[in-house]
Amino acid sequence: MYYEAILQLRPINKTLIEFALQQIKNSDCNIVKEEELKTGINLYLSSKRFAVTLTKRLKKKFNGTVKVTKTLHTRDRQTSKNVYRITICFRLKQ
Repeated sequence: MYYEAILQLRPINKTLIEFALQQIKNSDCNIVKEEELKTGINLYLSSKRFAVTLTKRLKKKFNGTVKVTKTLHTRDRQTSKNVYRITICFRLKQ
C-alpha cells in the first residue's frame, strides 16, 4: 500500500465528503485506503501534489481551517534526499 498523503476531513459532513470524492474521481489520483472514524474520515491518497490542490479547493468552497504536517517516510537511495509523507487536516468552522 503506497500513499504519499493523508487527507483528514473533520467533522463528518456529507456534502464535504462527496465534493472531495468527486474531485478525486475526476483526477488521476487514487484513493489507496479510506478510514471512517467517529470524528471524520481519513483518505489515503497516491499524490502529494493533488492533496495540496484539493485542500485549496476545499478551503475556497467550504471555508475551513487547514493544518499540514509532514513525517519522514524514508531516504531516497539514488538522490540521498529525505522522502516525506504529508498529513493534511481540513476542519470545518462551526
